Amino acid sequence: MTPSAVAEQPSRRGSDYALLSRRISDAGLLQRRPSRYVARVVLTVGFFVAGWAAVVVVGDSWAQLLLAVVLAVATTQVAFLGHDVGHRQMFRRRGPSELTGLLAGNLAVGLSYGWWVDKHNRHHANPNHTDDDPDVGAGALVWTYEQAEATRGVSRWLARRQAWLFFPMLLLEGFNLHVAAVRALVGRDPDGRWRTPVRHRTVEVLLLGAHTVGYLGLLFTVMSAGRALAFIAVHQGLWGLYMGCAFAPNHKGMPMPTAADELDFLRKQVLTSRNVRGGRLVDLALGGLNYQIEHHLFPNMPRGNLRRARPIVRAYCAERGVRYAETGLVESYRQALAHLHEVGRPLRGR
Repeated sequence: MTPSAVAEQPSRRGSDYALLSRRISDAGLLQRRPSRYVARVVLTVGFFVAGWAAVVVVGDSWAQLLLAVVLAVATTQVAFLGHDVGHRQMFRRRGPSELTGLLAGNLAVGLSYGWWVDKHNRHHANPNHTDDDPDVGAGALVWTYEQAEATRGVSRWLARRQAWLFFPMLLLEGFNLHVAAVRALVGRDPDGRWRTPVRHRTVEVLLLGAHTVGYLGLLFTVMSAGRALAFIAVHQGLWGLYMGCAFAPNHKGMPMPTAADELDFLRKQVLTSRNVRGGRLVDLALGGLNYQIEHHLFPNMPRGNLRRARPIVRAYCAERGVRYAETGLVESYRQALAHLHEVGRPLRGR
């Protein structure tokens, strides 16, 4: 789909979202589900801790590379918990949400929780908007013809081939996220102000430091330097790949609104998002992000309720004539890669 697809939608009605919100609320889908989240947290943290315990037990062996694969999955599942708590799906109050987010993000995964919340909130406010959504800003990948035309040197070489390089580049995403977290916590503008607003900067730095010391200390104590480095490469590479594969189907290849597209909240969120069909296994693998439309409409809805909200939202969109995009997992990647390939097309003839 192209940005022009936005303009094809029916005229806006300011009450559309309010009516849908009432239907969702009446169905009880915005209520917290503490018992379900207790079970999810216990199982996820147990999986994560068991993986690291196995690393200690296995010791200096190349079998550790298999555990690196397992821990890439476990780390991503912990990151999904951080995502949920960042949206206050677990707790209504800020205090417990931030504490859980700091433990999951900074200590367990090695990311800055405050940086991620700031970045992710800006994405939710203006999804797929090239001027306001940090997830589609120009970087290693480009998402618009204008971004592609602005590339030079190595960046232009990458832009020409980015669809083919997308999955290999995701192997570096884990390292990129760690670097971005550190830069967010210590980076300042030329005038001395912090670049990224973070509420608990000192605590975040300490927890991130504890993660780094614990992670590297454990690996280099338990195994030889060569095996430790191989473990890090596999663990961080596959974690980045998994994270990228979980988030890529959600918006890539969907319409990208501009300032000229005056959309109400309902259409801004629905038209730029894509759901991924699948059963419980897909729900688990993607951390509930396969219900991206429902998640963007109701970010604080507990993950376990998104599946139940889907038929209500889909039927409501049909009533209002709002396009509701849903596809299979493989097709979602095909559409995202097709968009990347198309954006680089003008450069390939040069």
